[in-house]
Amino acid sequence: MNIDMIRAAAKRLEGHARRTPLLSSPFLDEIAGRKLLVKAECLQHTGSFKFRGGWSAVSNLSDNELKTGVIAFSSGNHAQGVALAAREHGAPAVIVMPSNAPEVKIENTRALGAEVVLYDRENESREEIGEALSRKRGLTLIRPFDEPQVIAGQGTCGLEIVADAGVTEADVLVCCGGGGLTGGIALALAAEAPGMTVRPCEPEGFDDVTRSLLSGQREKNDSESGSICDAILTPSPGEITFPILKEHCGPGIVVTEDECLRAMGLAFERLRIVVEPGGAAALAGALFHGNELGHDTVIAVATGGNVDKEVFQRALETLA
Repeated sequence: MNIDMIRAAAKRLEGHARRTPLLSSPFLDEIAGRKLLVKAECLQHTGSFKFRGGWSAVSNLSDNELKTGVIAFSSGNHAQGVALAAREHGAPAVIVMPSNAPEVKIENTRALGAEVVLYDRENESREEIGEALSRKRGLTLIRPFDEPQVIAGQGTCGLEIVADAGVTEADVLVCCGGGGLTGGIALALAAEAPGMTVRPCEPEGFDDVTRSLLSGQREKNDSESGSICDAILTPSPGEITFPILKEHCGPGIVVTEDECLRAMGLAFERLRIVVEPGGAAALAGALFHGNELGHDTVIAVATGGNVDKEVFQRALETLA
């Protein structure tokens, strides 16, 4: 992985990905205790940053690989990103998804033309299912985070932050699962804005990256489910992503589900954007963990907005 791959991915994404805005509100600045900018990737195609990595990976395939098709495993956002990218390239797509993923994500993935294969997150391995189907059907496997071209695509978000933020020093908080987005942004900032510090943000009980950065080795979570932050629940940091995180990131920040719900409510109230729980972890870190930050400016990446209405209603109730 290197900055040249990210810059190349940015060129392939030109005219296809949205350049999402950096939003601000004086009310949120007051809560955060500093200038707060929110990178609204919830406004990206398919409702999350995952379209960047999906397009980057699919657009880098050969004509034969596109003809045969692609396969991915995901709780929903990577699923939709790959499904849309595959459809736009005329490639068949098979997506392996947990049966307890938010229904809106499963329905949207099918609506984008992908074949959805459901599995039991607690008792089956998505990696094993995906790799078996890949071999059986000759499909190209596009992993959700431990895939160089996916990381390169996600890193384009970092290039936009550098270009649009108007500052050279900041804490950049990123919702972190396997580390594809966090690692991509960290690589981009290391090359373009070394005064910015990337901070992974994770839900309580699923803080494998935070613990891994402390121990210096890849740690595992005890479970892969049990949090409303489904978008960022992974067993452990990736083999490719962890060395990047270890070299370029500051300490992780661990947030609670209640903080994510409050952040979702405030994002809607003050910025008029819809953010899902896992996509609000970075904003929760910026708003409620200011004592862990070291700069006068904090940039939080709102990574996705694909949320079921019942969960979003819970978020809105925190405003009462």
